[in-house]
Amino acid sequence: MTTTTEVCTRERIDPRGPRFGGAITTVVLAVALITMGTPVGSVLLTWQVIVFALGAFVGLWAQPYGWVFRAFVAPRISAPVELEAAAPPRFAQLVGFCFVAFALAAIFLGGTLIATVAVAIALAAAFLNAAFNFCLGCEVFLLAKRLSFSG
Repeated sequence: MTTTTEVCTRERIDPRGPRFGGAITTVVLAVALITMGTPVGSVLLTWQVIVFALGAFVGLWAQPYGWVFRAFVAPRISAPVELEAAAPPRFAQLVGFCFVAFALAAIFLGGTLIATVAVAIALAAAFLNAAFNFCLGCEVFLLAKRLSFSG
């Protein structure tokens, strides 16, 4: 039997990986939201910026939550029925990076309310992915791709 880690590549991924990452992101951002404006909140936002940056700019294979999924979860579950393209989740990581980096910058500039709104939006997107397997960033990526080909 082929394991999930053997069939996944840098261009095609197990679709359950981003959902797992979305669940961890949901927890991190929820705690960051609760602790907004404190050193704990700033550390969590900094961590999440790094996580999103790795996923967006280096690749999903470098994203820490994806690594945990591949190392500890995937070997214990069946291989995926089919793989999905890495580009839409990678774009979603970029969108998350933008929101959380903006929030972190706002915190350092004293804009706690603005940071709270940005984190809440990122949290809502992560929750949609974790709870309902609906990747908002992925859908935006696919919509933009369709629009660029129809114009």
